Amino acid sequence: MTPDGRARPAGGRPRVGLLALPRGLAAFLLLAALPPSARAAEALVTVQGDNAVEVVDLDAAKVVRRIPVSGSPAGIALSPDRSVAYVTRPDLPGLAVIDLKTDTVVQDLKLPGGPLGIGVDPRAGTVYVADWYAARVLVLRPEGGRLVADGEIAVGKSPSGLAVTPDGTTLLVANREADSVSVVDIAARREVARVPVGHHPFGLTLDAEGQRAYTANVTGDDVSVIDVPARREIGRVKTGERPYVVALAGGRGFVTDQYANSVTAFDLATLEPLRAIDVGDHPEGIGADREGRFLYVANWGSNTLGVIDARTLTVVREIPTGDGPRAFGDFLR
Repeated sequence: MTPDGRARPAGGRPRVGLLALPRGLAAFLLLAALPPSARAAEALVTVQGDNAVEVVDLDAAKVVRRIPVSGSPAGIALSPDRSVAYVTRPDLPGLAVIDLKTDTVVQDLKLPGGPLGIGVDPRAGTVYVADWYAARVLVLRPEGGRLVADGEIAVGKSPSGLAVTPDGTTLLVANREADSVSVVDIAARREVARVPVGHHPFGLTLDAEGQRAYTANVTGDDVSVIDVPARREIGRVKTGERPYVVALAGGRGFVTDQYANSVTAFDLATLEPLRAIDVGDHPEGIGADREGRFLYVANWGSNTLGVIDARTLTVVREIPTGDGPRAFGDFLR
């Protein structure tokens, strides 16, 4: 079982869809032809079954380093300067702080409950950790190169995905068992609104301007779209079975469909589904590179990191990883 109460999928080969390109020379040339600025340099993938964080060189398309992290690592977020990774350890329970210059765990924090989702204030560097077993978000303040516990904020039941607006004023929290998103005033450190969404929201993603938020509603098989300033849901997008996390690139949204072994692409302007892209078994975390050219998908059941071309909506490569990649959060740099 996972920390969020789901059965571990059986391993095996990923499904190869009709839209997937050959995993050979053509795919290699497609990636190699792009300038470095168009690609994320590394993916930091939590491999839960192997109790580690793997560093994937995305140009070389292979795991180049492995950092041991006990406690079934799942959630991940990066510091504002991208030099430190924060990794939740639901089975410890706790949080690991990793110095990415040395690839070492420099701080272990024991936390109460079930730490899973995690987010970072892009300005202040404050770390927020969702307690899956409660109705609260734990606050950790950076001080002297370390994190210091700094209280908690009450939210809805079973908080999961977290996101902080670019201006650092608002924290959004997907409350899985409350079918809602909490809007938290960071300065006041309290929930100021609660937005009803679909059934069992889990992953939560903000656009670059902090104007719209997207929640993957796991048992509703859809994505809720939230107008952040207005604090209300403005639309829904139909997805495949058991959507988990949303990423945005090139005017499109992409949501991992765990039970369908696919990623649903949709138009951000019209909210119309565009295509279901076959990926590996049980896709979970997903993220887009800086230019919105490629998306990277952690396939939990098939132990791969899939690479999707955001323009052609095709899988162009699959990178082998350790056991149980999740990458729930901000994992590209």
